[in-house]
Amino acid sequence: MKLNSTRHGLFPPAFLFLLALALPVCSKERPNIVLFFIDDMGWGDFSCFGNKDASTPEIDRMAAEGIRFEQFYVNSPICSSSRTAISTGQYPQRWKITSYLSNRDHNNQRGMAQWLDPKAPMLARSLRQAGYATGHFGKWHMGGQRNVADAPPITDYGFDASLTNFEGMGPKLLPLVLKPGQKEPGRIWGDAERLGEGSRWMLRSKITGGFVDEAIPFIRKARAEKKPFYINLWPDDVHSPFWPPVDKWADGKRGLYHSVLQEMDRQFGKLFEVIRTDPVLRENTLVLICSDNGPERGAGSAGPFRGFKTHLYEGGVRSSLIAWGPGILKKKNHVDRETVFTAIDLVPTLLELTGTAAPKGIKYDGEALPGAVLGEGGSRKAPIFFRRPPDRDAFYGDNDLPDLAIREGNWKLLCEYDGSEPELYDLSSDRGERESLAEKHPGIVARMAKKLIAWHQSMPPDNGADFVRKPKAKKKKRG
Repeated sequence: MKLNSTRHGLFPPAFLFLLALALPVCSKERPNIVLFFIDDMGWGDFSCFGNKDASTPEIDRMAAEGIRFEQFYVNSPICSSSRTAISTGQYPQRWKITSYLSNRDHNNQRGMAQWLDPKAPMLARSLRQAGYATGHFGKWHMGGQRNVADAPPITDYGFDASLTNFEGMGPKLLPLVLKPGQKEPGRIWGDAERLGEGSRWMLRSKITGGFVDEAIPFIRKARAEKKPFYINLWPDDVHSPFWPPVDKWADGKRGLYHSVLQEMDRQFGKLFEVIRTDPVLRENTLVLICSDNGPERGAGSAGPFRGFKTHLYEGGVRSSLIAWGPGILKKKNHVDRETVFTAIDLVPTLLELTGTAAPKGIKYDGEALPGAVLGEGGSRKAPIFFRRPPDRDAFYGDNDLPDLAIREGNWKLLCEYDGSEPELYDLSSDRGERESLAEKHPGIVARMAKKLIAWHQSMPPDNGADFVRKPKAKKKKRG
């Protein structure tokens, strides 16, 4: 508010000084951001999203104090590309990361990059340049794994500090595994010790807690220095193989998954409590919790949706999202069933919420939707486009998965690269994608297919149309 009436002689300077002291503060400090990005967790796995077989009370409490979004999407049904999208605000195809990053030969066979180009418009870098403390704690998987040992370190992407697992460059927590009846734990992914200095070994069942224990002092240091912070907390324990605590072992794949899920929730609670009980952090921190893609078949649950991880059906790309921030959000204990937006929208949205300038010359595929995140509604205007991982034309028993998909309004179209074999669903009445309406609405199919194919052709290609993985070489018998 600018008071400039003294030039007209209306108010004496002393009065203006006292008035300025009495004015309320009109702008808060820039909000802190904590992004929980869970690996391979299904839309229906939180108990607040309908899971009757497992309990997630820590996350449920965050939902009860915040907003639960039912129509949030990630931009790929598989990990590396989904992580690229939520980090850059752009479709991962732009950066040639269209499936999970693997060994060098496998990446080449699929027509993929070996790692995310550090020149990508990282949210973390933009926030760091604006004065934020930035930390990544958890799975990375955007470069540095298997025999790809020359990828950039995580700190090259705009992070002040990082602690990852076996799929990233830099300090890491590596998993020890222990089953009931075993006296000594074993090691897996031991070769990852060479992917950056600072490896530590701990039980896989405790690694989420290890990432939390690294994040908490980072938060406290930023708070003491009066700096806003942005943190990724990206656990990988819900990804198979599942290693719950020995005393919480369970039978079967789904039982083990639920045991790991509940233990992850418990370990999250320590960080939630730090933020919730600090008056400053509570009033000025936005926490976002979601999953990178749909569940592995036989483990997690996609709730009412068709499909799993790697599929372009709703079960592969729709993610449960919880937003928490008592001093920031406009609603509490609210379920938003209408707002449609995606992971690529989060980058421009968070830049706007924090008052941070976007990098010069960058055009995001995402849209800035602060009202949507804060609980005021307002969906993404542009369609949402998807392309399957190049190595996933057949998976989980489906021998011909759709290559492309588009959601526009309530309509969802899936088809092959050339628009053939269309499947059309009205998600307002058939969110489980059970009855294709393609034959009844050829005009809608033609219109949406034209947009979808044009988007697909505008993106750098991968080798999805003719990918055939080379068979593994047979080991020679000894003797």
